[in-house]
Amino acid sequence: MKFLGKPRSQTAASLPLCLLFLKILQPGHSRLYNNRYAGDKVIRLIPNSEEEAYALKKICRQLKVDLWQPSSVSHVSEGIVTDVHVPQNGSRALLAFLQEANILYKILIEDLQKALEQGSSLRPPRNRRSLSEYNYEVYHSLEEIQNWMQYLNNTHSGLIHMFSIGKSYEGRPLFVLKLGRRSRAYKNAVWIDCGIHAREWIGPAFCQWFVKEALLTYKSDPTMRKMMNHLYFYIMPVFNVDGYHFSWTNDRFWRKTRSRNSRFHCRGVDANRNWKVKWCNEGASMHPCDDTYCGPFPESEPEVKAVANFLRKHKKHIKAYLSFHAYAQMLLYPYSYKYATIPNFSCVESAAYKAVNALRSVYGVRYRYGPASSTLYVSSGSSMDWAYKTGIPYTFAFELRDTGHFGFLLPEMLIQPTCTETMLAVKNITMHLLRKCP
Repeated sequence: MKFLGKPRSQTAASLPLCLLFLKILQPGHSRLYNNRYAGDKVIRLIPNSEEEAYALKKICRQLKVDLWQPSSVSHVSEGIVTDVHVPQNGSRALLAFLQEANILYKILIEDLQKALEQGSSLRPPRNRRSLSEYNYEVYHSLEEIQNWMQYLNNTHSGLIHMFSIGKSYEGRPLFVLKLGRRSRAYKNAVWIDCGIHAREWIGPAFCQWFVKEALLTYKSDPTMRKMMNHLYFYIMPVFNVDGYHFSWTNDRFWRKTRSRNSRFHCRGVDANRNWKVKWCNEGASMHPCDDTYCGPFPESEPEVKAVANFLRKHKKHIKAYLSFHAYAQMLLYPYSYKYATIPNFSCVESAAYKAVNALRSVYGVRYRYGPASSTLYVSSGSSMDWAYKTGIPYTFAFELRDTGHFGFLLPEMLIQPTCTETMLAVKNITMHLLRKCP
């Protein structure tokens, strides 16, 4: 357990020298994304009428804003909180329009470049990323995360097995950790993935935190021991490996995969609109340049195809599917694509209720919970709906902190509290699964 980078009061053991000399920085990482976000703003708007919403949609399309919430212009409507990232050259026009139209707004981030620099992910390198004392309270590049996975695979073979389920569009391995005690031949399992959307860095941070907590507390915490003894956990810390890498090296706010389209210069597909469940219906776009582009066909993305194939193959014993996103502070369950009640609603709803209460007990942070369609918005082709339709009875999507003050730039100082409270929610869902639901 020594390597795990325990909480600050504890020490970490040394790693083999070969790992200590790893190149820590990503290539081309002037750490400032070439100052590309200087003067950009993040503005929050809440249209008070459908007329205002229509006008907002129009100007958002004209100015080509980067929508943070909701994910698509089509979801902008009366009373819906809308957070937009506007480039410097468009912010003046947008603010003038809002004032003239008398639409209420609030500037969440005055200068995005400064916010990035203050967030510490872009500071000059510190020992924080030395793998000898792996720090779970900072964000890590893809290379660092994969080296961490390999190290745990080598040093904790009794509880961890690392394997690849395929390759990404750009040829990167899609690694998964199988976590749990090999106590008997047949065990039910829980699938956990993080980082379907590249810019949501708190997701991969939580996946790593979960593994660390499991390994550190397995002997001392009866709940964790029960989880490890009775279940396997398949954990994919970075689902969208190409997009995540790109968000470190080129565009911090990249969302999609990095696949090429033969007819358009725009790259990538929304990996959470590419699943074969009401594919490319409401809440997904058919245009390759949109952030919610559903792809040329279901499972067109090798990352989605690989996970779908794995889940299909193991669906008899995978009883829960958990996917981690940001931001909104919500715990969502099916359906996303329609307003309807799932057959095992009472069981799932009860688990969600208890999970958000457990989460709130730590720091008082409130999460909304409910069906994704009515709690967030309608979206088709999502991984959660697909997993449920495929026969996994317990499927949830977390939208982690915060509710917009930092948005996708959740500071590193909030990783620990976010992961600590989320951990309680996940343990709660898992125990509910073991105790009650079919």
